[in-house]
Amino acid sequence: MRQDFRNNPKIKQLLLKITSDLTTLELERPLNLMEVCGTHTVSLLKFGFRHYFKDRIKFLSGPGCPVCVTSVHDIDKTISLAKKGYRIVTFGDLIKVPGSESSLEKEIAKGAKVDVVYNPLDTLRIAEQTKDEIVFIAVGFETTIPVIAGLVLDAYSKSIKNLTVLSLVKTMPKVLRFLLDNLSGKIDGFIMPGHVSVIIGSEPYKFIPEDFNIPCTISGFEPVDLGLGIESLVRQIRANKPIVDNRYTRMVKKEGNPAAKHLIESVFEPSIVSWRGFGKIEGSGLTLRDEFEDFDAEEKFDIQVTEKVEQGGCICGDIISGKQSPLDCTLFRTACTPEHPIGPCMVSFEGACSAFYKYGEK
Repeated sequence: MRQDFRNNPKIKQLLLKITSDLTTLELERPLNLMEVCGTHTVSLLKFGFRHYFKDRIKFLSGPGCPVCVTSVHDIDKTISLAKKGYRIVTFGDLIKVPGSESSLEKEIAKGAKVDVVYNPLDTLRIAEQTKDEIVFIAVGFETTIPVIAGLVLDAYSKSIKNLTVLSLVKTMPKVLRFLLDNLSGKIDGFIMPGHVSVIIGSEPYKFIPEDFNIPCTISGFEPVDLGLGIESLVRQIRANKPIVDNRYTRMVKKEGNPAAKHLIESVFEPSIVSWRGFGKIEGSGLTLRDEFEDFDAEEKFDIQVTEKVEQGGCICGDIISGKQSPLDCTLFRTACTPEHPIGPCMVSFEGACSAFYKYGEK
């Protein structure tokens, strides 16, 4: 099925249509389109869209890379727990992300216990096989949160006593409103995240065209998907009739996934959380409900970490808020590389800096 959306004559037709529509617009400047999701950043580079439209469309990276938006303060919390001897379980991308003074990778070299999992549910198996105090570091958006909720429910049902969760998860709609409320530049359209939209549906984005008069499209990740999404945005801009146009209908429904949403709501409740590049945003995080407080690492361990600034020179926060590009960073390809990352945008495969580095954007 993937080949139907990759090696397809429709791609050329879409590119010609978009180019024609852009010419009709008689633009005085390139359109600013924000791809919210880090995987879209990768696909736009990998499949050549950024280069093809470089004089007509400026693609801006958004806050859709989970590791990239995790604040330095929250990274320091995970490092603090590792230093105290607790066994950390988390996703691989988080290992190399620098805190203010260290990283989990550096702490591993000093003897810290850190396990990498691809599925949060594997944490339960680890907890059942050891007497160590296990702390799962939960990062991610609505795509991952249902599985993390499942981990908590399984641990609760089995009365697991040596497992807690440090919830650093975030939800998408609130940060987009915050971005638009505090916008310093111009965004002409949004390419919405496909994976998140599978869970939440299209309705949560309606405030963007209704309150800000900005078009949105929900897109998949293959070339035809991206072409359909970009064509939709350009068409909406031409007509000046912004909507949320779902061009990923094979995966995304208007109502999203009700079962997954119910699972999230049964375990978590909204909370304030700190975002790299944005600061603290009320209601954009999720914390465990009171009935699950025994599994809340914040409650159990009373984590006290002094808030410090991130390493100088890194502009990752400006990159994921669309203010700058990796090419604007003086550290990019010099001091900051995938082998020696200074910021999370170079660590994560979804990070803009990593994508620019890998696919040769210069």
